[in-house]
Amino acid sequence: MPDTIRTFIAIELPSDITAHISDVQKRLKTFGFKMRWVRPENIHLTLKFLGDINKADIEKVGNAMTHAVKECTPLSLAAKGIGVFPGIKRARVIWTGLKGDIHPLIELQKNLEGNLEGIGFPKEKRPFKGHLTLARAKGNMDPQKLLDAINEIGNSESETFFADKVILFKSELKPTGAVYTKLMSADFMTSP
Repeated sequence: MPDTIRTFIAIELPSDITAHISDVQKRLKTFGFKMRWVRPENIHLTLKFLGDINKADIEKVGNAMTHAVKECTPLSLAAKGIGVFPGIKRARVIWTGLKGDIHPLIELQKNLEGNLEGIGFPKEKRPFKGHLTLARAKGNMDPQKLLDAINEIGNSESETFFADKVILFKSELKPTGAVYTKLMSADFMTSP
């Protein structure tokens, strides 16, 4: 059995934000989409999916996280709107976007990506787009129904929250859904 674990780096969401997301999901469910809905408590802002890593690399990943956040002050963010990947005609994922300190969030992700590349983790080919995944499609989705949902729910917005640390999570895929365990975290600076 290989000594690897499936991992990703993310920002955890506070409970009032997951409650808002749960409400958005309930509203989306009224449209009858055939989706695998992400449990609200499992929704997070992924900065980098690492996949399977050697347990021996956890400390190196932790150091890369610490260096990425060393000059980062807490980010003010809010969940806002509804979108789909890759597009409305072939939607596979429904997500909610973010507003607030988006440029510093992108810079943080870029720093993290660069630090991780330096220890052997390849850079993403697609540009980073901060989002919170709400659901994944089980089949084809009706584009018109999706547009109706986006028009009806697309202006929803959560309260502001502050992101002040990044967390390395272990992800175990189970029949009942993914189980996430925190392995380590790196705190942002408290003041500039």
